Amino acid sequence: MKINQMKQIGYLILVFLLAVGGCKMTETYQEPELNVPNKFYGHETEYLEDTISIAQMPWTEFFSDSILISLVDTALQNNIDLQIADLYVEIGQARLKQSKANYFPSVGFTPFKYRQDYYSENYNNWGSNRARRNHGEGNIPSSFYTERLDYESSIDLSWELDIWGKMSAQKRAALNNYMKTQEFQKAVKTSLVSEIASTYFYLAYLRSQIDVYNDNLVLLDNTLRIVELQYEAGEVTSLAVKQTTSQKLRAQTLIPQLEREFIRQENKLNRLIGRHAQSIELNNLSLPMVDEDHVVGLPIELLSNRPDVAASEYELKESYERAGIANAMRYPSINLGASLGLNTFQLEKLLNPAGSGFLLLNGLVYQPIFQQRKLKTNYEIALKEKEIAELKFRDKFIQATNEVSNALIAIDKLKEELALAQERVEAAQRAVKDANMLFRSGLANYLEVITAQREALDSELNLVAAKMRLLGADVELYRSLGGGWREF
Repeated sequence: MKINQMKQIGYLILVFLLAVGGCKMTETYQEPELNVPNKFYGHETEYLEDTISIAQMPWTEFFSDSILISLVDTALQNNIDLQIADLYVEIGQARLKQSKANYFPSVGFTPFKYRQDYYSENYNNWGSNRARRNHGEGNIPSSFYTERLDYESSIDLSWELDIWGKMSAQKRAALNNYMKTQEFQKAVKTSLVSEIASTYFYLAYLRSQIDVYNDNLVLLDNTLRIVELQYEAGEVTSLAVKQTTSQKLRAQTLIPQLEREFIRQENKLNRLIGRHAQSIELNNLSLPMVDEDHVVGLPIELLSNRPDVAASEYELKESYERAGIANAMRYPSINLGASLGLNTFQLEKLLNPAGSGFLLLNGLVYQPIFQQRKLKTNYEIALKEKEIAELKFRDKFIQATNEVSNALIAIDKLKEELALAQERVEAAQRAVKDANMLFRSGLANYLEVITAQREALDSELNLVAAKMRLLGADVELYRSLGGGWREF
């Protein structure tokens, strides 16, 4: 090929590239209309811009218990699920690096290649110049003559032009996937912190229940001794002794059940920490009080604070790029190639650049004709998957706002319930004191004492449960706002 012809072909390729270079197959991402409310339902407090939401508080500040902080810190180092999430982040980073490599040409080096072809007389090139040269005129063999013999050493390059933006879309898709893995890691951390706190508080709840039953046993012991003395004096029947004893045994039976559940929750906490089952030292473990007020910020902040919401948006962005890639696959691909090396039919002449050198330049335009229906279907599916990703993103955001609202309403109502439970305990304790005084003076029978003690026990257990539910709602609010993944 002459130099002028090569220039003409080059000009044609340049014009073609300029014509199609502005074509973009990927639709630019636009955040869907979410109809974000101005505030959370169930939270009427006005939000001030200079205030900090609890979602932005590190867990070391949100939780004040030193033992709980130590447990969370250990879990963040040893938890298996979090380690798996870290590996997924590394996988996403590796895929991102891989997508960047698509821009570079493919380079191959063949240090040595030997080729020798044998054919017979019915081969379509029978009697070729090579055969005549090798065997002489009129002496062409009838079978397995040497048709081709060459030695080669070469460097080969191949480069696909990104005229439709396919490779750039692959890079952006890999970037969104990488960002999604990071949000997944944050979500695992948020879930881990909240689950450890909930399990820790549940241990406190079980310990408080055990303490209430042990205190109640002391009262029942005193009542049983008085009833037994009255029975010996003939003031009551044996039924009084049996009923009082039954009440005591009922309380004693529940204690082993609570202790069994306590050990089970200890084992759960050990697994979250990433270690085998063992006793957890929980000195002076009791249910802490909950802060009076929380600053929850604005619903729009969930897009950045909630890792699962952010991950869903990255999933939507990635679906945009996947649709663009599927669209670009329907159009021609252009590959440029070059080969530079040495080639000869005699081994001793292979290293002679002057006589054995070669340079090959080639261009390829590939258009999948008979796969158009398949490629079009792939593109249509990608568009539907993009719509699905958008719906999932909307739903995830609605779910996040509802979870915050549920936690806020739960906290408000549980505070009312806690105040009533406290009043009930105080009234029940006064009733027990009055019943015991009347019983000792003979103005009340043992059934009234047992009833008062049972009511006191139920009211104290109800108070402990109300505190536990309020703590759980407090932790749930922190989690639903997206707290727990920020470093301190």
